[in-house]
Amino acid sequence: MGGKGKFIFAGVLIVAAVLYLIVTSTSSTAHYFLTLDELAAMGDEALDRNVTISGAVLGDTIVYEDDVPRVTFTIVQIPGDPAEIERAGGLAAVLNAAVNDPAASRLEIVYDDVKPDLLQHEAQAIIRGQLGADGRFYAEEVLLKCPTRYEEELPEQAGDA
Repeated sequence: MGGKGKFIFAGVLIVAAVLYLIVTSTSSTAHYFLTLDELAAMGDEALDRNVTISGAVLGDTIVYEDDVPRVTFTIVQIPGDPAEIERAGGLAAVLNAAVNDPAASRLEIVYDDVKPDLLQHEAQAIIRGQLGADGRFYAEEVLLKCPTRYEEELPEQAGDA
């Protein structure tokens, strides 16, 4: 009976360790990115700290220096809550409203790499990097989502039926 008890105890320890790892890793990644307002609220605590932020790209601010290579652009505050985005009419509507709101928070991004293909006006940018002391965000990785590019169009033959 003693040998069986050791196996049960070892099994319980393994299950507890797995549950602990799941809970700690989920809680640390539960909030995928910060909004610009959340980043600003962090104040000096945000400086030189690796964070992921999201915003809508202002197309007329995109400047590409191909000799470096470096691209700079500005993003605008968008909500981080998916339910709030849905209530506002979806991602495309939120991105459009954000870039047309002169009072929305803005942040200049510096990305020392080639210009991403999807970097365009009203694209959602998810950016990993650090906020510099100069107030600019220095990106290590830029992910872009352009909802209008992926909208499903009604096939022509469906309208003919």
